[in-house]
Amino acid sequence: MHWMLLAVQTATLGAANHGADLAMSAPSRPASFADEFSGAKVDQRRWRFDTSRNALGWYNNEKQYYAANRPENTRVDGGVLVIEARREALSKAAFPDWGGQAYTSAKLVTREALGYGFYEVRAKLPCGRGAWPAIWMVGDDGPWPDVGEIDIMEMVGWDPDVIHATVHSGAFNHRLATQRGAQKRVANACTAFHRYQLDWRPDSITIGVDGRAYMQVANDQPGGKAAWPFARPYPLILNLAVGGDWGGAKGIDDPAFPQRMSVDYVRYWKHRD
Repeated sequence: MHWMLLAVQTATLGAANHGADLAMSAPSRPASFADEFSGAKVDQRRWRFDTSRNALGWYNNEKQYYAANRPENTRVDGGVLVIEARREALSKAAFPDWGGQAYTSAKLVTREALGYGFYEVRAKLPCGRGAWPAIWMVGDDGPWPDVGEIDIMEMVGWDPDVIHATVHSGAFNHRLATQRGAQKRVANACTAFHRYQLDWRPDSITIGVDGRAYMQVANDQPGGKAAWPFARPYPLILNLAVGGDWGGAKGIDDPAFPQRMSVDYVRYWKHRD
């Protein structure tokens, strides 16, 4: 999701070369980190709002302004986190960092960096053309792609119900057309909640949905950190982008907005081994 590329052929953006078919199951013990979204609003002890590039514009030619703690874009409703992308212009008077974007949305990042463990995010996705929801992780201590990126779930609205799992590193990324990942059709991803899962270990990254893995990448390539930078904790990110090189490859259907990504819960179990 953090692709930092101004022009790219969309054919290279969805990787499909590390398919797997394995059982996945969350631990039965209490989670190490969890948000069940049972309160009245976003718990900012757990989450922060990333607004860092609003004035400059976001990566990948994305079209959204990410609002901070604005109910129109982020709210908790009936035990569910709602991230809503809207077709609207703001004003510099009310939003000094507004960069002239025609869409608003939100990007939430865990305040705690999370590492090896099992992750489960139960979510329902938006499917309007131009919507680009993501559940992902990326390093924040260096340049992309060297810091590494783990995309637990991405979907673009012009290809609804097809979810993507991808990992990026210095040696394996879409700029080089060497990114590693897979995709899977989930027939009702836009109308029902599904459990998007990651099992992150020192020797492998396994990603799946609803208890079944469809992608696995092993730490078995030469190249050191360029091949496998996934050796320290990353924060977890939830966001809904609009347009961009991939999400907007077939335009944006303005009448389909607002679009919503709904998240029932986020859970993480740190591995004990």
